[in-house]
Amino acid sequence: MIQKYTFGAPFETDAVVALIPAASGTPAFGNFSADHGFSFAYDLSPDHKVYGLGEANRGIDKRGYVYVSCCSDDPIHTEDKHSLYGAHNFIIVSGGSDAPGRPSSDSFGLFFDYPGTMTFDIGYSHRDLLTVSCDKPDLYLYMITGEDPYDIVRQFRRIIGKSYIPPKFAFGYGQSRWGYTVPDDFRKVADQHREHDIPLDMIYMDIEYMDHYKDFTVDPQNFPDFPAFVNEMKQRDIRLIPIIDAGVKVEPGYQIYEEGVEKGYFCKREDGTEFEACVWPGMTHFPDFLNHQARKWFGDQYKFLLDAGIEGFWNDMNEPAIFFSAEGEAEIRAWMEKILQGELSFHSFDFSDRSKTLANRPEDYCRFYHDVNGKRVRHDQVHNLYGANMSRAAGEAFVRLVPDKRILMFSRASYIGMHRYSGIWTGDNMSWWSHILLNLKMLPSLNMCGFLYIGADLGGFGCDATEDLMLRWLALGVFTPLMRNHSAAGTREQEFYQFDHPEDFRHVIQVRYRLIPYLYSEYLKAAQNDDLMFKPLAFVYSQDRIACGIEDQLILGNETMIAPIYTQNAIGRPVYLPEEMMLVKFLPDGTLYQEIMPAGHHFIEVALNEVPLFIRKDRKIPLVKAANRVSALDMETLIYIGYPDALYELVED
Repeated sequence: MIQKYTFGAPFETDAVVALIPAASGTPAFGNFSADHGFSFAYDLSPDHKVYGLGEANRGIDKRGYVYVSCCSDDPIHTEDKHSLYGAHNFIIVSGGSDAPGRPSSDSFGLFFDYPGTMTFDIGYSHRDLLTVSCDKPDLYLYMITGEDPYDIVRQFRRIIGKSYIPPKFAFGYGQSRWGYTVPDDFRKVADQHREHDIPLDMIYMDIEYMDHYKDFTVDPQNFPDFPAFVNEMKQRDIRLIPIIDAGVKVEPGYQIYEEGVEKGYFCKREDGTEFEACVWPGMTHFPDFLNHQARKWFGDQYKFLLDAGIEGFWNDMNEPAIFFSAEGEAEIRAWMEKILQGELSFHSFDFSDRSKTLANRPEDYCRFYHDVNGKRVRHDQVHNLYGANMSRAAGEAFVRLVPDKRILMFSRASYIGMHRYSGIWTGDNMSWWSHILLNLKMLPSLNMCGFLYIGADLGGFGCDATEDLMLRWLALGVFTPLMRNHSAAGTREQEFYQFDHPEDFRHVIQVRYRLIPYLYSEYLKAAQNDDLMFKPLAFVYSQDRIACGIEDQLILGNETMIAPIYTQNAIGRPVYLPEEMMLVKFLPDGTLYQEIMPAGHHFIEVALNEVPLFIRKDRKIPLVKAANRVSALDMETLIYIGYPDALYELVED
């Protein structure tokens, strides 16, 4: 059952598409206050678990920490961070005891539809207290009760709309690096993959392909005939996937800048002038994606690249990221001048902290406004909608411009509702072993919030990847819908052919291509049925206390379980099987190791060039022969592995 409660005057985010009548009376769970801002409080029993929050730090069970919904451009994802790139205000409180005064069913879901900053204190300030708070008492609260957490999630998914479905080629492997600049950079990647017989479907274009980092331009010197180059790569069965940033360069003569100013489509300061801030192109304006006319105008700009033959994009810097504003720089200068003049005492720690706050300052997010149906709205009050509406602009444009094609689209910043238009990559991670585990734990949480086309920068974006980390992370990436190797300029080059044993990478990537019929089938089922592609073990084995506490194994689809290795120098890992399962290891010679294993605790050995997978009892999955591109997969080679008498429904687009 879903009940909708209205507090104050909520901003219409369009996150929920189902018509839910307003509820009367008092919510069944928790205590609410809207006297000074908004707050929700609920007493947690010792065995309560709290799931959700989509792209958030730490575990699948969010208990024990503070999470702040505020789309943030912060590439250092350490355990102390409270905010990442997405804002997904959906939680499920699961379990509890039969304490006096508690309802008999003590699992419920909450979606706080609020586009500003919101804080979730989940047993941090007080071990047995959940509090959710925000500054303004204006929001919709959806309270969901059901049979169990899994049922609650599926009810929520039904009211927020169907998830985005990418083209099938988007399940192929993609190679990316910030630093590919000229055509020969891309040709080299293609040549090396084909020379080493490593499958490849996409090469990503980071900001260097543009003309001085201007959106919807191509460097005319490096790419004098861009459509011809796109076609050249397509002739090699490789699609180019360019990046689009949120900021539009301030430059007279640049058509998009001039049109945006003329039509009033950029965010404004309080005095009505266009807000300016520095990002990659230099001083930029920010399109007003909350203005439906501006959203349509920006979405139509994708036509330039679509007409050149491009079939996929990734939207970036759309929190929006700000390097500095003129106002922010002036404030820091004035503060430093007072130090130099002796008006303020100098403290090195204070200086270090302040000098770092030029970027993404909360004060800057209070300096500009949106035009929403003729009403002026300050950005900080709707900050979390910005990136989502950038991707909405693109998704709606694709329906107008190429109605008969699926276009690949994923974004960095997001809010619930964007899942209808786009996928997500989890941003600028690091080449750290801990980030393999963080990647794993985000998968079911993002699915709970509707995001199915998801993945991380395999091998890590920042820092220097090692060969063993790359292989272990890749063995997880085999199963994620978005499978992309991406790294930053200045880091070790981590294309597979840069390492000593490219044949190991070839094998692991070939496993991905063998599994694509299964993975795409399970993706389509999840999208069509408002289901999860990745589930915590607790959602499937809710009566198994051990399974409910395991967070480094996931159920994939309805047939398999994954248990990746995320520890340096490990020869294998412990695995808990809640039921009998078949262990399958994809061996480097192309054969399969298969062993029926009873329920219970086991240690499995897995070499660096092997990919493990568990098939649940009385289930089976399809496999095909590997190919070096998705379009070359031959369904005539399809076989099934697992329990031979099982049934499997193969769904194709």
